[in-house]
Amino acid sequence: MVAGAGSPPGSAERRLLELGIQVPDPPSPFGSYVEASHGYLLFLSGMLPVADHKPKNIGRLGREIDAEAGRDAVRTAALSMLAAAKKHLGSLDRITRVVRLGVFMATSGDFFGPATSRRRCIGSLPQHLGSDKLAVRLVIGVANMPLGMPIELEIIFKVA
Repeated sequence: MVAGAGSPPGSAERRLLELGIQVPDPPSPFGSYVEASHGYLLFLSGMLPVADHKPKNIGRLGREIDAEAGRDAVRTAALSMLAAAKKHLGSLDRITRVVRLGVFMATSGDFFGPATSRRRCIGSLPQHLGSDKLAVRLVIGVANMPLGMPIELEIIFKVA
């Protein structure tokens, strides 16, 4: 169950429905690697801001794209993350905790806004999965990302 003790089953799936958030089809890998590995933990490969197997956003935060486009990239990657989790688990309701969330952002050397984009992603997880599922987090600014995209998310979920 995603929600804490006493919460009804199906709460993560129901919460997304109530918020009007439609989880897209899961993304397909851009290379030859394992997309996910799970037992009692679900490890997902990096989730990028893609739609229809194409980059939705390209560029570095603070240079080619602004903070608003960065927030859109985080949201797109987060929805892909939920879609991949649902694909591998059958239901988001199997998630019992977000163990770790890594946010990697391609930035110009003088961009100081990663915390804003990170908060948007991390801030949406309790809303989507339940407030008792907060993650240990890591945010890193990097020079570039695969295919020129601005954001990559990596996550580890604890599952029932």
